[in-house]
Amino acid sequence: MTTERTSAEEEHRHHTYTSNDIPWYVRLIWILFWAFVIYYTLTYFIPAIDKELLSPP
Repeated sequence: MTTERTSAEEEHRHHTYTSNDIPWYVRLIWILFWAFVIYYTLTYFIPAIDKELLSPP
């Protein structure tokens, strides 16, 4: 079995590359998700860890 040897320029003619654009609402969902993660961490998680480390159950 033999294969043809073609240059990269010739091979490039047969390929089209497009990027995947992320819709604005998906980006908004991710921003809201990370904002909630930061809020939750600062409001509930860090104080709970501090309380558990100082006086374990």
